[in-house]
Amino acid sequence: MDDIDLPALRDKLIAIALQAGSMITSASASMNRSTGNQSKAASTKKNSADLVTETDKAVEDFISSTLKQQYPTFSFMGEETYVPGNKLGPEPTFIVDPIDGTTNFVHGWPYVSVSLGFAVGRVPTVGVVFNPFTRKLYHGIKGQGSFLRIMRDDGKASGHGGDEDAETKLPLRYPSGVAGLDECVVAIEYGSDRSGANWRTKIDTWAALGASKDEGGAMVHSARALGSAALNLCAVAEGSIDVYWEGGCWAWDVCAGWVVLTEAGGRVVDGNPGAWDIPVDHRKYLAVRAAETGQTELVQEFWGFIKGRMEYEH
Repeated sequence: MDDIDLPALRDKLIAIALQAGSMITSASASMNRSTGNQSKAASTKKNSADLVTETDKAVEDFISSTLKQQYPTFSFMGEETYVPGNKLGPEPTFIVDPIDGTTNFVHGWPYVSVSLGFAVGRVPTVGVVFNPFTRKLYHGIKGQGSFLRIMRDDGKASGHGGDEDAETKLPLRYPSGVAGLDECVVAIEYGSDRSGANWRTKIDTWAALGASKDEGGAMVHSARALGSAALNLCAVAEGSIDVYWEGGCWAWDVCAGWVVLTEAGGRVVDGNPGAWDIPVDHRKYLAVRAAETGQTELVQEFWGFIKGRMEYEH
């Protein structure tokens, strides 16, 4: 990895993310025009879903072709071109989700991102996450910190002195100690798997997290289901969300956000109790925000409320 210019690679990913974001917002505008006068059922089944599929593929094609031209010897793993059974190897690999939050995209909820990760030795090393609707761009390099920029439409960061002067080092909130779950906002997601043991583990755990302490629950301060794994991790990196628990998502959902979060002092551990060190393609994750003290205790407290065990194939 010493021979890879990581800041230059990060800058290329930022440029690609901004262009991909323009593709997404243009497709969103087209979708709104084409579905505005049709019934909900018709627009969902015939227009929105088809357009999302086309946009996902078009954005990933743009990203992959650009990266292969600039880094021809590096591997590529993307959501749209992933072949089941393919494993993430140790070679330098771009791990990409062209549209993270496709359900949000269809419904016009502006919690959507381009997620561009880069791993070496299966370790998340560079991450860029861009929400083209809010113009929030997160980026990080392993060992070099992570940052937030608010991008203008002209591709510059908001501020007086250009990109560097306009970005803010993460986290935005850094309390001396992290409180217990009863003072935490927790991000959770339904996911697409709504049956079987994994689903039962999720809903039983959610019930335990929300229940009052008198009934044996954690009584978390509140919960959010926002619909983008990459942006959820970035929200934990900011400190606006305290904990994010997930099962069933993929490496391309979390690789970029993982870098942003861990470089902001946060931590990613097993979504099941017990393992403190997991690979990026583990598919079961618990993320907690930065704090001087209490981070380990918060993980252990959360593990104590997990009911059952999530099992997802890599």
